[in-house]
Amino acid sequence: MSNKKPIRIGLIGTGLMGRIHTNAYKRIPDFFSEFEYMPVLQAACARREDKVKAFAEQWGYASYETDWKELIAREDIDAVDICTPNDTHAEIAIAAAKAGKMILCEKPLSRTLEEGEAMVKAVEEAGVKNTVWYNYRRVPAVTLAKQLVDSGKLGKIFHYRANFLQDWTINPELPQGGDALWRLDVDAAGSGVTGDLLAHCIDTAMWLNGGIKDVSAMTETFIKERVHQGSGMVQKVGIDDACVFHCHFDNGSLGLFEATRYARGHKALYTFEINGEHASIRWDLHDMNWLEIFDHKDESQVRGWRRVHITEGEQPYMNRWWIPGTSIGYEHSFIHQAADFFLSLQTGEPCAPTFQDAFETQKVCQAVLDSAASKSWKDTGVKWEG
Repeated sequence: MSNKKPIRIGLIGTGLMGRIHTNAYKRIPDFFSEFEYMPVLQAACARREDKVKAFAEQWGYASYETDWKELIAREDIDAVDICTPNDTHAEIAIAAAKAGKMILCEKPLSRTLEEGEAMVKAVEEAGVKNTVWYNYRRVPAVTLAKQLVDSGKLGKIFHYRANFLQDWTINPELPQGGDALWRLDVDAAGSGVTGDLLAHCIDTAMWLNGGIKDVSAMTETFIKERVHQGSGMVQKVGIDDACVFHCHFDNGSLGLFEATRYARGHKALYTFEINGEHASIRWDLHDMNWLEIFDHKDESQVRGWRRVHITEGEQPYMNRWWIPGTSIGYEHSFIHQAADFFLSLQTGEPCAPTFQDAFETQKVCQAVLDSAASKSWKDTGVKWEG
């Protein structure tokens, strides 16, 4: 890498996303070797020294820190990757921006619109490169769906529907809060399935189909109280366990979205379908290397849904990987986003979704929660350029 320009990564948070992001950085020199800029695993950061030291040694980071402020202050860090719970995103990102660091932030951008707005302002004032890890955009089949929509193949869009179903919180004995269960703690997470699962659906939907204008939603918290791991006390549960909303898109189409952690038998069922005047497409995360297409222009004798296997070199990202007919996995969506970030350093283009893009998604999430609370339609205020 002597002829490459190093981008020294400071990773904050060494849980699941810390591992996934690190894996993405490690693959860039192998599969995108022509890039001008290359990641260097400079430092990892977590509160527990024994944990972060072991992580750094296992994954190949040159050093470690136990205080994220110390990491950001280091002159040998060029980019900060935020893989921490949602309640720390704003403080870390704003400090990193003021220090002139590039920022890659896990989704959702923030817990609240106020936090998100401050984060957007910070990166814009500092002029630092930024992106948010809405990784499903980089699944090749989803990227192909984007190309088909943009080409006009579907014609006028009438419907967009999506769901994201899980079942891991049904157990009433499951506590809230703590390292592994912070997503059940409203103070740490900001919301439940709306910010965790629907945020993914919303980002993908607006990327494919344009801005969401207004929403009407309902939410439910099925288990009202749980023991908090921090205090050991039984406390009210503040997050939403399930959410359903419908909406109008700016292009006149209708949207229908559902997310829950109470769909027994589903671990990560994420699907979307788009219906247009000429064609329809649908995708399923459980079958992520396939895109289903219905084209009304086909001759009637053979007209019907067909499944396209996304493994050919002409299809998005696939020229980087294996031979036609063989598949890639979930982790590759993060590799593709990391690669797009490093490519954007060469081209000077933003690496979408930027903080501003993710803030627009946050507006929809907040409108959904407000609508459910008030039992009324809510405008989102979205200005989508995605």
